[in-house]
Amino acid sequence: MDTSAQLTPYELSGKKETTTYNQAIQYYTDLIKNFPEARLLSYGSTDFGKPLHLLVLSADKNFDPVKIRKDNKRILLINNGIHPGEPEGIDASMMLARDLLTQKALPKNVVICIIPVYNIDGSFNRSSTSRANQNGPLAYGFRGNSKNYDLNRDFIKTDSENSQAFQQIFNTWQPEIFVDTHTSNGADYQYTMTLIPTHKDKLNPILSSYLTGSMLPSLYAGMKKLGYEMIPYVNSVEETPDAGITGFLESARYSTGYTTLHNTIGFMPETHMLKAFDKRVDATYKLLQTYIQVVSRDAEVIGENKRKADLATAAQKEFAVDWKLNSTLYDNIEFKGYAAKQKPSEVSGINRLYYDRNEPYTKTIKYWNTFEPAVTISKPIAYIIPQAWEKVVELLKLNRVTVQRLQKDTEIEVETYYIADYKTAAKPYEGHYIHSAVKLNPVNQKIKFYEGDYVVYANQPVNRYLVETLEPQAMDSFFNWNFFDSILGMKEHFSAYVFEDTAAELLKRNPELKEKLEKEKISKPELAKSAAAQLDFIYKNSDYYEKTYSRYPVARLINDTQLMLK
Repeated sequence: MDTSAQLTPYELSGKKETTTYNQAIQYYTDLIKNFPEARLLSYGSTDFGKPLHLLVLSADKNFDPVKIRKDNKRILLINNGIHPGEPEGIDASMMLARDLLTQKALPKNVVICIIPVYNIDGSFNRSSTSRANQNGPLAYGFRGNSKNYDLNRDFIKTDSENSQAFQQIFNTWQPEIFVDTHTSNGADYQYTMTLIPTHKDKLNPILSSYLTGSMLPSLYAGMKKLGYEMIPYVNSVEETPDAGITGFLESARYSTGYTTLHNTIGFMPETHMLKAFDKRVDATYKLLQTYIQVVSRDAEVIGENKRKADLATAAQKEFAVDWKLNSTLYDNIEFKGYAAKQKPSEVSGINRLYYDRNEPYTKTIKYWNTFEPAVTISKPIAYIIPQAWEKVVELLKLNRVTVQRLQKDTEIEVETYYIADYKTAAKPYEGHYIHSAVKLNPVNQKIKFYEGDYVVYANQPVNRYLVETLEPQAMDSFFNWNFFDSILGMKEHFSAYVFEDTAAELLKRNPELKEKLEKEKISKPELAKSAAAQLDFIYKNSDYYEKTYSRYPVARLINDTQLMLK
């Protein structure tokens, strides 16, 4: 076999250029012709009209994910080019796949899955200027896809076809370990590679214990031995890292936040933007090698941990759905940086920050990395979803949530939420005016549901996905992403001159309503001065007021009611 034919475009360019999408797919297409242990699959579509590819490397030539899991093998999924301007993983994965195949170095107990380029759209939008702070390569793709979405914010709302295809891959293969390759922005320091793991406090405790006690120490030690000492992602509390750094809390909109909902341990390696491109690619290659070694070494325990975590999640009753940093708890860690200094700007003449690479330092800094639940909810027995909300149901199905349907129209005693308050962003974020700080008013009601409405029992290994999408107070709930905004608008009201007589009659017939109004007038003097406000109060406390206004449509089944389901 011609060895030069196996060189990647990156290598052929003298390690100055990153591979284009077409080159990557052609390279993998040629590679698999010579190796029966490799197969290139395609899934769904993307907003660019091309399918999402998946290279699968399997030592025993088994490419059936169900049989792979039955054979007790681990699955490692590597995602590249979600931000195509951060392309190190694209090139590193190509060389890694080739070397594993040509050197017959595939592990027997791990199947390696590689998405060559996730944001295909953005990879075609090439330039050398979109990442103004980055040191190479000569040209690269753009962060946004063809709809201008940042795909690393799209794993819950799923506005893109890319996200649909990724979730198909993820839920078909169900990896125990996931790696999403990136390049950082931010401060300057000595490290080429930094690391964001799935946050330990959000992860299932069984998985978290293994991650912090075994996997992370092995990754850090392995990379140090290979010449690339790592540090946690440098998320500075101030302008420079000197005052300390905090852990990164990846909510479910992010790839590793999404994988957490499925009890998959995720990692976001971030190479440093100012290091030479070839060093960044090499560090990524060596980190991916290290992942393979650790997953192969710990294959049995990783599989057993995942099994236990899934069982625990199916039985779990309380779920944290929002988090806050504990600012009183921190570790002291060694940090290798550069002296941060000020000098007059050649642009403005005003002092500006710069890092002096002639003054490297090693010092101890604080690392805040403990997050605590800010909102915790108790799961219901089941959620009931009217069939009108089809996108919600389709996403649940895509994520392996088992759904059933009512066989006939049924009145059911449920807990419903009325949206009492919320904040909405003033400007759109990723195509949405996202909600936050949701306050709820829970009410027990008998509601009529209809044949074909969906019943989703909360006794599943994917409970985390179920709860964190359907509970409105969750950071990245479907409600916060505007899936249910139509319920926030009233459809009926009254004409005051007509309702005056109706309101008077209501007060005569209902002494309790009259007493309630009088108490409200005493507690709120402005109400006593406003005829319109008093009419509105009576209206909202009468049967004329629409019961569905601001009522969250997904109901919670609290009592173990026997339902006829299909």
